[in-house]
Order: sequence, then structure tokens, then C-alpha cells
Amino acid sequence: MSIESVLSDELLERFRKRAGGYDEANSFAHEDFQELVELGYLKALLPQDQGGLGWSFEQLALAQRRLATAAPATALAVNMHQVWSGVAYLLVARGDHRLDMVSQWIAEGEVMAFGISEPGNDAVLFDSKTTAQTQSDGSVIFTGTKIFTSLSPAFTRLGVFGKDQDTDELVHGFVAKGEGVESLGDWNTLGMRASQSHTTKLRSALAPAAWVHSRLPVGPTADLLIFGIFASFLTLTASVYAGIAERAVALGADAMNKRSHQDGSKYSQDVRARGILADAAMRMIALDALQRSVSRDLDELVDHGAEWFPRLVTFRTLAGDTARDNVQSAGQLLGGGAYFRGSEFERLYRDVQASWYHPSNAASAANTVASWLVGPLDD
Repeated sequence: MSIESVLSDELLERFRKRAGGYDEANSFAHEDFQELVELGYLKALLPQDQGGLGWSFEQLALAQRRLATAAPATALAVNMHQVWSGVAYLLVARGDHRLDMVSQWIAEGEVMAFGISEPGNDAVLFDSKTTAQTQSDGSVIFTGTKIFTSLSPAFTRLGVFGKDQDTDELVHGFVAKGEGVESLGDWNTLGMRASQSHTTKLRSALAPAAWVHSRLPVGPTADLLIFGIFASFLTLTASVYAGIAERAVALGADAMNKRSHQDGSKYSQDVRARGILADAAMRMIALDALQRSVSRDLDELVDHGAEWFPRLVTFRTLAGDTARDNVQSAGQLLGGGAYFRGSEFERLYRDVQASWYHPSNAASAANTVASWLVGPLDD
């Protein structure tokens, strides 16, 4: 099935109309999410014989962008499920089957979420403040705090990791929603409100032995799991912001076609306004090319070697920068009416600010690229 047949224009318009209400009420996008479930969108990467849509990773990335043009917070919420689906997809394409259980869960209707980020942990995947206690049967008990847990009202399986104090290893596994997994219900933010990305407390949360899939050293590692998580998370998250950037161009163009100066001349004939819109469109064209290149190369198993991480963080960084710049440009073209509470522009202006905070942030991305070019910073 094509992206447009699943995420139809009619569906996007419904989502766009509902987005303001979710934002105002600071509530989860329940209706949006249910429609996506019924369409099989959460199974997009699964083969059709497993009940999926049989999409490539590039198709999913472009679909997330399309979804975000209508409802960025809905797209960001479902993104966390799609990230785990993407990790499993990218690993198996490279001969690594340790996350086959994730694909099986998704086929059975489970909803995945991401429990990686922790307060005050700038090391992200390379260290953890969460403790992981390995039991005699191989199961692991996780205790700690995870932040930005999108899909909190809907997820059924949470991917987590923590540090084993006995072995100093980072242990990766999954826990089920329920005992030991507590959502604090604290998501009351500037934007992306419908994602309901609550803080999650792990209070002796149990991962069965079969759900513990990786034990890695502290610090950077070449393990394929780390590549898969970075590749899926950065690409799909960037795709959400690419959608905001694209929508901003559309809003600007629509405004220019509708607005007139006092003398009756159209804004579409105003050279300054045309320049603002053209700059935004050129940024979007460049971002589109980068999105397609990165996601297609992941599908085609292109070996960029040490250049892969610079490419991924560059896409993620430029997506956020372009989205913020394009929303700013749209604001210059829309007029004062868009400044009022409840307009689509006002919501996008707040939603796009979340792009500052997703890993990898601008400083981390710059260090990744510089380290690739001239080596790491001295200790």
C-alpha cells in the first residue's frame, strides 16, 4: 500500500482539526492513535504475510513526515513505537535477530515505547543512572527514572536499559506496563502536548530473561544495537520535524495567495515576501534530499563506515534547524491573526521548540562530526 493510501488527505485533515483540541486539553491523541492502529500503521515495517504493510524504512520515514504535516504531536508519539520497529527491521536486514521478539510483539498488537533518556544523563546510551540487577534465572530488575516516555497512555512494552553494578555492563531489555512501571502523568509542556511523554519510574521492574537481549560495555561501542537505535531514532525523529518544515512552507504559500496589501496588490507579487517563501522552500528541498538519502542508504545497507553517525546527526540537526527557520518564515507571511492562541501556526511554533531537546542535541552533533574529521577531544 502506498503512503498516500494509508495516510490519506482526508485522514490528515481529520487529524489536523483534532490537533488543537488535544493541545488545549493537554490530552493524548487517542482518536488519532486508534485510527492509525486500525489502518495497520503500527505494523508498517512488517511483511504483508505477517499482517504488515510491507514498507521499507524510507517509506516509513516519509510517512512520518507526512503525518507530522497534520499533527506533529501525534507523529512524535507514534514515532517511539516506530523507532523500535525500525531498530528490529534494521538489525534483521544486517543478519542480527536479537530483536525478532519485537517484530513478533508488534504483529500481535503490542505497542512499544522508548525508555532510554534519563534526567541528567548526557551520556545517553553510553552510560546509565538506572540500576540493573541480574537474578539467578537470568531475569533483570530495573530501578530508575526514564524521561520523555512518549505514548505513555498507550504503550504495553517499554524498552529500557540500566547498569549492572556487579559487572559494570549496560543491560538492555524490555519490561511490560504494569507492576513496577509507573507513569507520573507529569507531561505539561510548551508544545508536543498530545504526545503525553510522561516521566516513567521503574520500581524493581522485571524483565524476563527472554526479554533481556544485550549486555554492552559502558562508553561508545560498535555493537549493531547502538547503530540500530541511533539510526532509527535520529532518522524517524528528524522526519517529524521535516514534516513541520514542509507544513510551514505550505502555510506561507497559502497566506501569500490569500493576503493583499492595502493597495490591493497580492502578497504573491511582493518581492520581499516571495524571497522569504523561496528561502524556506529551498531549505525544505535540501532537507528532503537528505532525508531520502539517509533513509534509502539504511535500506540498501550502504556502508558509510565512520561517516554513518555524522550523517545521522546532521540530518537530525538540520531537520530541527530547518523546521524552526521555516516556522519563523511562515510567521512573517501569515500576518497578525496567526499570533492568536489556537491558530495552527501558534501550535506549530510551540511544537517545533521540542526539536532543541531530542538527542543528539546541537553540541553533541557538532562534536560527533568534528571527531570524525579531526579526532576526539583530549581527555
